[in-house]
Amino acid sequence: MARNQKNDVAIENIDGWIRLRWQYQGKRCSLRLGLPYDPINLAVAQQRVSQIRLDILSGHYDPSLVKYRGGEPKPQVIGAVELFTRFIDWKAKRVQPRTLEKYYALTVWLKDQFGDRSVDPENAEKFLAHLLDNMEPITARERLALLNAAWEWGGKQNLVSGNPWSDLRVRKPPKQAPKPFTKAQVAAIIAGFSESRYYRHYADYVRFKLGTGCRTGEVAGLRWKHITADCSLVWFGESFTHGQFKDTKTGKAREVKLSSSLATMLKNRMPDDVDPDALVFSAPKGGAMDEHNFCRAWRIVLKAQGIAYRNPYNTRHTFISHALEAGMSPVEVATITGHNVKTLFENYAGLIKSHPTTPELF
Repeated sequence: MARNQKNDVAIENIDGWIRLRWQYQGKRCSLRLGLPYDPINLAVAQQRVSQIRLDILSGHYDPSLVKYRGGEPKPQVIGAVELFTRFIDWKAKRVQPRTLEKYYALTVWLKDQFGDRSVDPENAEKFLAHLLDNMEPITARERLALLNAAWEWGGKQNLVSGNPWSDLRVRKPPKQAPKPFTKAQVAAIIAGFSESRYYRHYADYVRFKLGTGCRTGEVAGLRWKHITADCSLVWFGESFTHGQFKDTKTGKAREVKLSSSLATMLKNRMPDDVDPDALVFSAPKGGAMDEHNFCRAWRIVLKAQGIAYRNPYNTRHTFISHALEAGMSPVEVATITGHNVKTLFENYAGLIKSHPTTPELF
């Protein structure tokens, strides 16, 4: 930040853009010039600083600040790749490194399609069609959301004068919900792991996932310090995903009271000299759980038990389905699993009683 000590109007660098800041009659004032922070534009900013100081001293100060904006700056002519690259640089300070991989992957598509050219509504629609020809609709919809966010950001930074992606949509195709495991299948899966010579190490891990409906990363990141001494209460606030420990998916922590069978299982696992920071469920050779290795074991055990394959994440769907069918409140279930209640209603409406009965009050 460059500061003019005499007139106390500061020139600041805000994410690579110039902002002026000062006080007038005890009130804090600021003005974004819409100009990148570079030597040429700093000279322009210094002229505005001088104008503001002179007007304050002469009594001609414009409190609306229109006089000091210098007119609305015209958007720069910028190509699709350059805009998206700048957006990534800005986003890198705000998201996990792993999350950025999808941004970098999309940059390759933009380079192939646009190069240094900008985007208009017509070629934006063609680009989306190209994405849909080469990836699943759900992935294309996610990529469209990134593009829309980038151009919205670019408009605020005065890099583009419109968003060609804003009116585009990817229709969500109907998709059959995965079938939850039956109670008999749940018992068979747990028995399959418990009795396996090679995969019994995962038995408690599977039992915990089926018994709580927690996310894979949440159970992989669970430490002993997250569980009370009697193992009756567990705190979910940390997740292990793609080799990194981070916050839960929603960024919110929750506490869950465990069933007596799960509490007993954890007590039996807990070492006498337990390290609070040690993982509750680790890989067979130590360290954090490797989901790829577990998926291999999962597939083999299900096949051995004669159960049609479903993704390991189906343990979450299974827990929710059986909890709702047993009459648990959707709010209670959402509290346990960390769902948004609205999302749970939308996805499991068929399992929620559609005609509740009024309570007896008299």
